[in-house]
Amino acid sequence: MSNHPEKSPLPVLLFDGTCGLCNRSVRLLLRMDRHARIHFAPLQSEPAQAYLRSQGLPTEDFDSMVFVPDWTNPSQGHYLLRTNGVVAALRVCGGLAKAMGTVLGIIPTSWRNAGYKVIARWRYRIWGEWQACPLPKPEWTKRFLA
Repeated sequence: MSNHPEKSPLPVLLFDGTCGLCNRSVRLLLRMDRHARIHFAPLQSEPAQAYLRSQGLPTEDFDSMVFVPDWTNPSQGHYLLRTNGVVAALRVCGGLAKAMGTVLGIIPTSWRNAGYKVIARWRYRIWGEWQACPLPKPEWTKRFLA
């Protein structure tokens, strides 16, 4: 048995930092995640870009959310994309978000991702480009890697 306490995983959701829908989704997750479990980073940020390169993922494609279950232990291939990432993030939040993730998880991945791709194609036209503004709660700032 180790004398060192087990380190809790640090789940991180990578998102398109210029997308209005993505930023609104992140703010919703911040509100739903009452225990501050999930951290965030824009896909365009240096930490996210380094992670994408280390995993062999595209560094210019910002149409996907990437959920990393444990940022402190970035095992090769241990990430979830698109709706699988969203479902995992919701489940980590707990409470109502976990219930939403469970319900969303019932829908077959291929169907969810087909809808995700349609929304990704139209998101800038519908929700626009995100204009940076202060976070409503200053304590949320520390939950961003970049």
